[in-house]
Amino acid sequence: MDHTRGSWIPESLNPSGYQTLLDVISSHCQRYADKPAFTSFGRTLSYGELDRLANSFAVYLQKETNLQPGDRIAIQLPNLIQYPIALFGAMRAGLVIVNTNPLYTPRELEHQFVDSGAKALIIHASMAHNAEKIIDKTSIEHIFVTQVGDLHGFLKRTLINAAIKYVKKMEPAYDLPLEQPLREALLKYEGEMPTPVTVNTSDTAVLQYTGGTTGVSKGAVLTHGNLISNMLQGRELISRAKEGWSETAISPLPLYHIYAFTLSLVIMEDGGHSVLIANPRDIPGFVKELNSWQPTTFIGLNTLFVALCNNEGFAGVDFSKLIITISGGMALTHAAADTWRKSTGCEIMEGYGLTETSPAVAINPPDAIAVGTIGWPLAETDVAIIGTDGKPVEAGTPGDLCVKGPQVMQGYWQRDDATAASFTDDGYLITGDVAVQDDDGRLRIVDRAKDLIIVSGFNVYPNEIEDVVTSHEGVVECAAIGVKDERCGEVPKLYVVRKDTNLDEKTIIRWCKERLTNYKVPRQIEFVDDLPKSNVGKVLRRMLKDTPAS
Repeated sequence: MDHTRGSWIPESLNPSGYQTLLDVISSHCQRYADKPAFTSFGRTLSYGELDRLANSFAVYLQKETNLQPGDRIAIQLPNLIQYPIALFGAMRAGLVIVNTNPLYTPRELEHQFVDSGAKALIIHASMAHNAEKIIDKTSIEHIFVTQVGDLHGFLKRTLINAAIKYVKKMEPAYDLPLEQPLREALLKYEGEMPTPVTVNTSDTAVLQYTGGTTGVSKGAVLTHGNLISNMLQGRELISRAKEGWSETAISPLPLYHIYAFTLSLVIMEDGGHSVLIANPRDIPGFVKELNSWQPTTFIGLNTLFVALCNNEGFAGVDFSKLIITISGGMALTHAAADTWRKSTGCEIMEGYGLTETSPAVAINPPDAIAVGTIGWPLAETDVAIIGTDGKPVEAGTPGDLCVKGPQVMQGYWQRDDATAASFTDDGYLITGDVAVQDDDGRLRIVDRAKDLIIVSGFNVYPNEIEDVVTSHEGVVECAAIGVKDERCGEVPKLYVVRKDTNLDEKTIIRWCKERLTNYKVPRQIEFVDDLPKSNVGKVLRRMLKDTPAS
């Protein structure tokens, strides 16, 4: 088999013989036609309805636009059922998906739309005013606009859309001459079949832009082979969980994010039901929604687990059927894992991945969870821990984590130099993370290499400090960074969000001194009301580094 990046799917994991995501979509929708696939805002979409509406949208794209297979279409939607319909319909028309964050500023939108060469855009009405500001600078020719209630019945649709636009005033006025109603495009050709398109395993399925936390945001080229491989790798591991795990999967992370995107495919492969949470930042509202369900799976990340467990109403949620909880996107602290287990009765399976690997590289298996580790590499995934001399290090020694496998991207969109710089000579992706592999093969992420704090020549990893400090009962969350010091070069500085306003600097330093060697103990502590976070809740240490000293 050709093992060129993005062009192969492990045969051992692929009994269905999938070659493209079109095969996957058709298989899921036919096998599970009568089962619920997605729910959002009280509207449930069955697999059969998903199939019909995706076909209808594909026909619309083929008949009423000039878009051709290989053209890029940006999808900028929150967690609505319109997302999977638009996604799969566009794929059936042969288009390449450009997942776009709904919270992006006009500057960020312009970069992504221009860089990708997107010719079409699917957008929620509440974000359209931002697109208006930059649309003339892009190649976009078709704009499909939707509202939250568009796929509800007439009365509920009218009430929901009116409430959001006129009562909550969440849809600023905009003027987009190219606008077309997405609802019409999804429904107009219902019952018709699109003209089949030729798609191969090695063809690009998604341009998934990195968060742009350093330098310019780049599009990771993820092929059909990449995404199917990671779906199958995830399915193989999660299948070790008790039967029924996918019955009600709570999905608060946005589908435009690769973590939630691929997990939704894993859930669909099992015929599962994803309950989409459109605004997980509204913790009281989220808890109210949880009370409507008996979750069997919960997908989240550290900051979300902390926020939920600190909500008074969370204790009343029925988690009696919860089988698995999955964490990714950022390091999981021992304190968050322990509190979640006590609150829900469920251990958290921490995993690790990155945009460039579709995203999963390693996950704790449900039957062998070890908090503080990311488990073993997924099937057909090779990892190498490389030292500063470019050679593999011994077990237990930190080094740069490098990855090779069928889920690793082809490269960065139209950035050959950046692609070349991201791979070793023997084809391993350089992740930029520092990791340790134990004698039994388990992996532990030490930290991001760029976040390393060097104190008098000693390596200090922020994750370790944060894990210690969040174990204090008076701390909600914290973040550690390195700041310049004349004597030591750098010293750790800690930003703390506290539960107890009586908690002071001396108490935290004493707590650290009892648990950390001296050079790891923070020299500066600043109490803050909250920490800067990305749109998916990841703490942004780089923004703290740019913050003037208080």
